[in-house]
Amino acid sequence: MLLEIEDLNVHYGRIQALHGISLTVDEGEIVALIGANGAGKSTTMRAISGLRRASAGRIVFGGKDITKLRADRRVVAGISQAPEGRGIFPGMTVGENLNMGAYTRNDKAGIASDLARVFELFPRLAERRKQPGGTLSGGEQQMLAIGRALMSRPKLMLLDEPSMGLAPKLIAQIFEIILEIREQGTTILLVEQNAQQALSRADRAYVLETGVIGRSGTGQDLLVDPAVRDAYLGVA
Repeated sequence: MLLEIEDLNVHYGRIQALHGISLTVDEGEIVALIGANGAGKSTTMRAISGLRRASAGRIVFGGKDITKLRADRRVVAGISQAPEGRGIFPGMTVGENLNMGAYTRNDKAGIASDLARVFELFPRLAERRKQPGGTLSGGEQQMLAIGRALMSRPKLMLLDEPSMGLAPKLIAQIFEIILEIREQGTTILLVEQNAQQALSRADRAYVLETGVIGRSGTGQDLLVDPAVRDAYLGVA
């Protein structure tokens, strides 16, 4: 098991955002986390990456308890995140943004190899490598956020709302690339509003409902679950 979350609680001041959630991600999987706005999906991702402190519970990665590990050390351990809203550096070039993803590394040959891999996955980024990130389209910025996360050579990639604000054609392209990244050996935990796209590609999935896990199962099982179809797929 690559990631195990046990009874995780997270607070924002006096407000409790997560109420004892537990989930697992096995190596080589795509696991989706779906739910309504405000359900706690992004909070879960931030807790895993170390950007939000856990109030209680445990986060175990690769067999080691990382609950109190600093965020930068989690990157070194093998966790990277493409955050909601992309979070690119608008004044830096595409190339500089990608190099920032490798800031914990000093293996020049490996970094060059991974940069070539990113440009193979996202040829548009290669074309725009000297262009400021802030001048890219929304879809290109999402590609850049994913590419930057790949540059740390993660064992686990956290993808938070990768389809947000994108046209349907681009959404399909992003999800095909997510499948390719998994095929190349990176495990993926995916938070996604587009439940149809997420569940149709996920090995397993969890439904988060106001800070608690309401349902879980294979992606295909949840696709045909009447309650999930009614609440998240627009199908009664």
